[in-house]
Amino acid sequence: MIITIDGPAGVGKGTVAKIVSKSLGFKYLDSGAMYRALALFADLNNVSEKDSDKLKKLLIDLHIQFIDNEEGERVLLNSDDVTEDIRTNEISTLASKFAANEVVRKILREMQRRMIKNKDFIAEGRDMGTYVFPDAEHKFYLDADLEVRAKRRATQLKEILGININEDRVSKEIGDRDNLDMTRDSCPLHPAADAVIIDTSNMTIEEVVTKIKSVIDDA
Repeated sequence: MIITIDGPAGVGKGTVAKIVSKSLGFKYLDSGAMYRALALFADLNNVSEKDSDKLKKLLIDLHIQFIDNEEGERVLLNSDDVTEDIRTNEISTLASKFAANEVVRKILREMQRRMIKNKDFIAEGRDMGTYVFPDAEHKFYLDADLEVRAKRRATQLKEILGININEDRVSKEIGDRDNLDMTRDSCPLHPAADAVIIDTSNMTIEEVVTKIKSVIDDA
């Protein structure tokens, strides 16, 4: 079974997806981490998001793994742990730029489909229910007010990076990412026609998880 959870930045979908996946005994696919890892890899190799020819060659050498250890879920890029490196605002914004490239989306889309083939997965991202897994059994789209998302994102970054983050700056960056994600020509961000839309602005993580599980249980 495939369950998709999509939505914009800072809406809490990653945290929700992890909890739901553990509760159901499903594996968890963090598609956003794949785009972030690619953006970091390309940046380190001085490859622009507009250079499709170089990106094709770069993607041949791109190997992304998700592992669980005593520190929690870790993201490996060609055997290097980049879990913290890919969570900066700079990489987040850069990832949205690379995500607008159709070459990148096509290759990562196939990688994602291979990763979950014949398995039970919670697939979380921006186009999981619309373009990557359009036949998923259950689809959810989480949303929230920009101010709420900026506060959540700033708190998350403080926990991950250990530094205080200016919420106004985060709000602008998330707004810019929303615009990039929703207006790109390739697989723009929007709810799937058959997705259950949940406004999480005034909901706790536990309430969102309960809502999602109740929809699945009632199906």
